Amino acid sequence: MFMGEFQHNIDTKGRIIVPSKFREGLGESFVVTRGLDQCLFAYPMEEWKVLEEKMKKLPLTKKDARAFTRFFFSGAVECEVDKQGRINLPQPLRGYATLEKECVVIGVSNRIEFWAQDVWEDYFNQSEESFAEIAENLMDFDI
Repeated sequence: MFMGEFQHNIDTKGRIIVPSKFREGLGESFVVTRGLDQCLFAYPMEEWKVLEEKMKKLPLTKKDARAFTRFFFSGAVECEVDKQGRINLPQPLRGYATLEKECVVIGVSNRIEFWAQDVWEDYFNQSEESFAEIAENLMDFDI
């Protein structure tokens, strides 16, 4: 399980440090793709395979299913951590998540997320204001 929040900078070559607490759980190679809410999702290979199997079951006849599958898979790249604990994020992914300098890397259960610091702060502040309401809405899911 991934949890926690870490501040890291992305360099001019698109490299960012993966927090050491996350490296073992991600394994030797893992997948990074476009996430929701303008961030990037990173999944260990075993989690990625589970998601892939679920996506294969989406009906090809449904426009939303086709669109989401395209969005999710077209941005996916396999990454490996270098000797300095960094990965190289391709420009299209950095552009999607507006990752330019200051970033936040968070653990979210079965995945990690890469956020531009300003986008994360805006998202967090907006969510914090409605956290009680969000929690109330999730009570239907027995949480």
